[in-house]
Amino acid sequence: MCGIVALYSRREPVSPAILEGATKRLYHRGPDGQRQWISRDGRVGLGHARLSIIDLATGDQPISSEDHRTHIVANGEFYGYEAIQRDLESRGHHLRTRSDSEVALHLYEDYGVHCLHYLRGEFGFVIWDEKQQSLFAARDRFGIKPLFYSWHNDKLYIASEVKALFTAGVPARWDPESVYNSFSFGGHQMRTLYDGVFLVPPGHYLLVTDKHFQITRYWDFNYPVAGSTTQNRSDADYIAEFRHEFEEAVRIRLRADVPVGVYLSGGLDSCSVLGLAARHHPEPIRAFTLTFDDAAYDEGPIAREMATLAEANFYAIPINQNTLAENFADAILQSEMLCVNAHGVAKFLLSKAVRDAGYKVVLTGEGSDEILGGYAHFRRDMLLYNREGQDPAEIEQLLQWLNENNTVSRGLLLPDGDTGNLEAVRRILGYVPSWCETFSGRAVKSQSLLADDFSCRFKHRESYLQLLSDIDIPGQLKGRDALNQSLYLWGKSVLANYILTMLGDRMEMAHSIEGRVPFLDHRVVECICRQPVNMKIRGLTEKYVLREAVRDVITDTVYKRQKHPFLSPPATLNPDQTFNIFVQDMLRGKTMASISYFNQKEIVQMLDRIHTMDPGARTAYDQILMPLVSMCVIHEGFSMEC
Repeated sequence: MCGIVALYSRREPVSPAILEGATKRLYHRGPDGQRQWISRDGRVGLGHARLSIIDLATGDQPISSEDHRTHIVANGEFYGYEAIQRDLESRGHHLRTRSDSEVALHLYEDYGVHCLHYLRGEFGFVIWDEKQQSLFAARDRFGIKPLFYSWHNDKLYIASEVKALFTAGVPARWDPESVYNSFSFGGHQMRTLYDGVFLVPPGHYLLVTDKHFQITRYWDFNYPVAGSTTQNRSDADYIAEFRHEFEEAVRIRLRADVPVGVYLSGGLDSCSVLGLAARHHPEPIRAFTLTFDDAAYDEGPIAREMATLAEANFYAIPINQNTLAENFADAILQSEMLCVNAHGVAKFLLSKAVRDAGYKVVLTGEGSDEILGGYAHFRRDMLLYNREGQDPAEIEQLLQWLNENNTVSRGLLLPDGDTGNLEAVRRILGYVPSWCETFSGRAVKSQSLLADDFSCRFKHRESYLQLLSDIDIPGQLKGRDALNQSLYLWGKSVLANYILTMLGDRMEMAHSIEGRVPFLDHRVVECICRQPVNMKIRGLTEKYVLREAVRDVITDTVYKRQKHPFLSPPATLNPDQTFNIFVQDMLRGKTMASISYFNQKEIVQMLDRIHTMDPGARTAYDQILMPLVSMCVIHEGFSMEC
């Protein structure tokens, strides 16, 4: 993984100093070297900050084609690249490196934008084509790797992180509507918190010339219409199919010219990755595990048991309220987004420990819940909207059990209290996904904390319509099972814009760690998309097909355990400890007072009464406080303008 920058000017030449500065701003993503290239006419510049993983000797970028008319900077990994290299050479291409990144350049020469269909992995890249006078930028199918862009003064700026755009000259201003929406739903496919800064959506590419700019989708989940999946196949067939695809995805992600480790929790996802990775790794693999001093959040003992089964080297990283407070600001500035829990800070510390242990590459379990219905709100959707042939009384009992046994998910993954007006969602979809209810409930709790003029400006807008307006509802949602619709919408918003940022790329690359995500291999995802929904959730058993597919490589404890979301202990549960004091000081301080979007008096009143609430309510309100503290950190750290 690396950091990339691209500048494209329709008028005056690109500044070498600005390109170099933006590239250096991404040093943490690529400490092994920073290089730049500027076209002969000066209108295009490419910058690359390298983290050397494959081809340590000759893999520097930018890379040029044989005729020096096509140039690339790439961030990510392309799996199975050796076979592509051989095929390219057999067709007459002369490769200048043995790196995986170069294959994308030559595939583009042969297939143009359709080269994306030949690439397998997680990536963001930019290609300048001098013959066509066009700039081509693409992002992987799920948004594992970030790719931001902005038009400013008739220049197009592209980078792996927003901070590089700011360094290059893009103004650091909040987008008020996006700030408001951040308290309402899980994020937009293209919009960010920052005025004029956009995302290339997952599974899309950008193409720009002097007179033309377009963003085009090249991949989607393509869930089948309900009832159209083949029903004459047995569970054993589906399980074997999934095991084959998933094990191959794990195996190919072990390829590196540096040591590879695994992030391990007590959950089914990371334990599955470790169990299969251990079968294909030539020596005991190193397993890195976060531990907490609160038993309700600590999965250390379960992870240690799994490491023993896999004959892995277990490495525990203890996290407490002090370390969360000390590292919160640094982690949030790396994420460039608002958090709802300090779990991202914990992942920031995890990646630091991995780097200090001498590792650059880890396999992670992110993405499993998003494709297999792991979260409690997906199980709630299955119970509410896939009721055919089920006893209503039994369903009500199961719903009650789900709420009673997922207290840490209250207000985070399951609805809590008033969920507001979601009639627009109901009209369009025919139902309301449970995660929309949950997020809307959080927005209701946040309303009183907003400044009156800010709230009046946006409160009559139906935020979810902005997300749904970008969705091909007739082509991708109509006629699909409710569970698959919920998974699709979650994948287009929360997965790419939160999970893969706050718990993935940005926390890993903060310390120059490359995270590889086998659950988000597109062949694995296409496999599970084809299967019936009851292979995802069966009764109250989530991720059924995965659980059965890896039964032989995980412990009984993990096999029988229901999903526990990865969370750090909320600050509100520890009123006398450092992290809560940090939160209180930040929200009562001058930075909060300077952000015109909020009513600090109401925030202080809420802080004053939190200690009177029961633990469940404190947990729910912690998810209101964390975005506010994140806002303060970003506002101060990037010198933001309202």
